[in-house]
Amino acid sequence: MKSQREPQKRRGIENGFYIAGICLAAVIFLYFLFYKITGFRLEMYLSPCMFHEVTGCYCPGCGITRAVYAFFEGNFLQCFRYHPFVIYAAVVGGWFLISQTIERLSGGKLAIGMRYRDSYLWIALAVLILNFLVKNMALLIFHTDLLAG
Repeated sequence: MKSQREPQKRRGIENGFYIAGICLAAVIFLYFLFYKITGFRLEMYLSPCMFHEVTGCYCPGCGITRAVYAFFEGNFLQCFRYHPFVIYAAVVGGWFLISQTIERLSGGKLAIGMRYRDSYLWIALAVLILNFLVKNMALLIFHTDLLAG
């Protein structure tokens, strides 16, 4: 039997994700504008992936920066190829923010807000692991670099 604290706990988690999501969306929006105006690319100042440098294999996060730039440019297939997590995060996170905002602005009258579930995080973890396995199997077994060019 679920305790009465469960709905409060879930609302607290949703509020935390909502606030963090709004802040992240604002930062991404500002960076996107800065990128479009100046052409500034953050990866020019990032050090290479140490995991890849040492092992020759890709880490679970390899390709995310390229995927984000492909997403910014509207090239969603390329974005998916570089790292499917970016598409997953944009869709799930975007719907969470939009639906929560609509529910909050309506004062709860439009109860369409996406609810927090641990399964969303487990799916994200599965996407990261599957991407890691597919990219490294393609690289090591088939000698195909899915992050090239």
